[in-house]
Amino acid sequence: MNRRPLIWFAICWVFGSAAAAGLNSSGVWLAAGAGILLSTAAVLGKQATWQLAAACALAVCLAAGERLWADARNVTALPALLAAAEADGPRAAYAAEAEGVIVSAVEVDGDRAMFRVEAQSIHVQGEAAAQPLRERLIVHVRLMEQPEQAIAAAWQRGAKVRLAGELTRPAGASNSGGFDYRRYLSSQSIHWLLKVKGTAAVKPAPGPMWTAAALLGRVDSARAWLGAQMEQLYPSSQSGYMKGLVLGIREDLDPEQFQQFSRLGLTHILAISGLHVAVFLYALSGLLRLARISRERMLLILMLSVPLYVLLAGASPSVVRAGLMSVLGLLAARMGKLKDGLHLLAAAAVLMLIYDPYFIEDVSFQLSFIVTIGLIVGVQPVRQAMPRWRRGKSLLDLAAVTLVAQIVSFPLTIYYFNQFHVLSMLANFVLVPFISFVVMPLGAVSLLLAIPWEGGGKLLAYFSHFANEWTFAFVEQLSEVDSLRTIWATPPLWWVAAWLVIFGVIFRILRSWTMQIAAKHEEEAATIEETAPIGAVLPYIVVKENSKKLRISLLLLALVLIMIFYAFKPDLFNRHAEVSFIDVGQGDAVHIRTPGGKHILIDGGGTLSFRKPGEEWKERSDPFEIGKKVLVPLLMKRGVREIDILVISHLDSDHIRGLKAVLETIPIRSIWWNGTVKEADDAQQLIKQAITLGIPMYSASAGMKQQLDANTKISVLWPMAQKEEAVAHLEEQNEASVVLSVQLFQSVFLFTGDINAATERSIIRNERQQNIMDIMDSNEKKVSVMKVAHHGSRFSTSTEWLDYWRTIGAVASVGATNTYGHPSPDVISRLNQAGTALWRTDRDGEVRFIVTSQDLFTYTKMK
Repeated sequence: MNRRPLIWFAICWVFGSAAAAGLNSSGVWLAAGAGILLSTAAVLGKQATWQLAAACALAVCLAAGERLWADARNVTALPALLAAAEADGPRAAYAAEAEGVIVSAVEVDGDRAMFRVEAQSIHVQGEAAAQPLRERLIVHVRLMEQPEQAIAAAWQRGAKVRLAGELTRPAGASNSGGFDYRRYLSSQSIHWLLKVKGTAAVKPAPGPMWTAAALLGRVDSARAWLGAQMEQLYPSSQSGYMKGLVLGIREDLDPEQFQQFSRLGLTHILAISGLHVAVFLYALSGLLRLARISRERMLLILMLSVPLYVLLAGASPSVVRAGLMSVLGLLAARMGKLKDGLHLLAAAAVLMLIYDPYFIEDVSFQLSFIVTIGLIVGVQPVRQAMPRWRRGKSLLDLAAVTLVAQIVSFPLTIYYFNQFHVLSMLANFVLVPFISFVVMPLGAVSLLLAIPWEGGGKLLAYFSHFANEWTFAFVEQLSEVDSLRTIWATPPLWWVAAWLVIFGVIFRILRSWTMQIAAKHEEEAATIEETAPIGAVLPYIVVKENSKKLRISLLLLALVLIMIFYAFKPDLFNRHAEVSFIDVGQGDAVHIRTPGGKHILIDGGGTLSFRKPGEEWKERSDPFEIGKKVLVPLLMKRGVREIDILVISHLDSDHIRGLKAVLETIPIRSIWWNGTVKEADDAQQLIKQAITLGIPMYSASAGMKQQLDANTKISVLWPMAQKEEAVAHLEEQNEASVVLSVQLFQSVFLFTGDINAATERSIIRNERQQNIMDIMDSNEKKVSVMKVAHHGSRFSTSTEWLDYWRTIGAVASVGATNTYGHPSPDVISRLNQAGTALWRTDRDGEVRFIVTSQDLFTYTKMK
């Protein structure tokens, strides 16, 4: 410890900051106490001096205190309005006017402009006067006409602005494990959204010229200008990619293209990071050497140029980390005190967390630091364990870097993104050097050359057109090998930490081995050829002199295999069933995990679109889509690798639009649907997609049953079987909804689609006539939980329906801001009269039931 005091200080700082971020106050005190005890133990064990131990204990306390202090200050300046919003629920919105300064770049996408404002006064309707304050707001401006796009694009960071709109709270996480937008914005000290209609409600004015916001506004303009130049050099299919690669501008990247890179674990190529900074410094230093500038001046110029590059690249946490490390390294080199990379990394981590303790929760911050640590610690021992080839040395170097990067990033990849492609290593091995040393330099040089000489820039960029086309084709081919793409449930944090610690120990042991092997290799040079790989003498050295380390290493490797199996099959011994009514807004999506580990998905929600012809300009580059943004990530987080039965109750948009992303991402074994088609584009596309994928489709009808596993029985109650064999055309789908019951142990769940009272009576009549409902004895409750039909429409869930089923509980799947009045007060009244408990996704969020062999069901509350 005494040899690397800064590293241990940084580790303790990160520990204190993370403890304060993830634990309550009692937990923070316990963590601080643990840090002090460990420091004391290090002194008593003669592993550290008392000065270092005191510094480490102080680091834990200071970091935790800074985070707690930041949390205490991170509150809204409108506490009365916040209390009112919490009381009013998710529909809370308040007419307000705000004055302040734009403090972010203005993003114009389709019919929306978005930016951040540092408000200096806010006047809420109904209050006597505007309140002078300091409150950060996210502003969403809904553009009403296409010319307003140009007006909004002219707004700049640093300008003063007066706005009139509605103040609302950011949405919190309404599904277990779902994205918490409110928490995300809170980490940036933002607690309110201001929604504005039309640019007429925005009154910009010039602001001071020399404020930080105004200076950053000029950087925004420079980035936008450079992005426009890039669009002139590359075709539309490549310009967004090149802007992201060279300038860090990712807004114009094709979402499907990004998804392909994401599947192969290649998104780090598109994020400006240490590799980009290194290439920038290498190219600039080469130019400075050609100009015969002295070493001291060259280091000074490089130090001054790094912050400019960081700003032009967007200043994300990963590029800030790389920039800080570069500046510290250059400064140390100029002072003649250059230390190893871990010291630079430790200093960068502490400085960034001092500046903003909320960086600890940023995914790019975590990935950037952890992968960099892994490369510094692991590449050298892994490379030394490889053969010493005279030819192909660079390939082995690249293989070592790629292997270590994959090992270290793997736990974070499955924790945050829940997927890992077996071909990821191959893709990184081929594309990282190709893009970093060919495509990116070509793009950067062509951009710089095009400024004074447009023709020369276009000529140089022309060569990279072919490189990009090859890259896209290669990525597309690999990403389409779905059989090698694996889905992983989100592992616990202890698993991630254990993985990193285990491989840290393995790298340390490997380093010790290779050092001993190298020494032995020199001794036996007379009998062993110089070109022989270290692996040739490895067995002899290991067996004879390192048997203890061998046993430890084999134990660690066995532990790694056990951890991989645990992460891949975390619920192997789980014999409970779960029924989750997922909050997808105004729509339906129900996920069922059976006691035997099978998965059923009933509907997939869908975002309705009311776009008219001629309004294509309103289309956003990456519009919100419930399947891609909500449903698929949730299913993947829960380890759903395939869906045994997908039930499409009917073909209305609010039930099926989210299923497109599901079919694209998760294998489906079979589809049950009502056996009809309709003219709507989304319905036609979904059916065609299922047929193209070769998914068996079954027309569900009353009387159809399936025993999915020993404790799961599915019974279809509606619709009645069609007499015609041909698929019927049906535009009004509600009354043809598939109605079915699912029995899990002794509990029965009834799913009703969008039927109304008339269909309810037909189902009851059919049940009584055919006597096919044999799930429970007639003297007992027939249904444990019922989905309220048609989101709680007043024309559904009749008294007769409730009397027949004698339901214990009911769930209404409704959107928090729906304009239909769902669920109807009449339905709520009928449920109350029947003594049926009601849960609502608009107020309760996701509604989950855990079913066991002993209990009927247990409700787990989300909100």
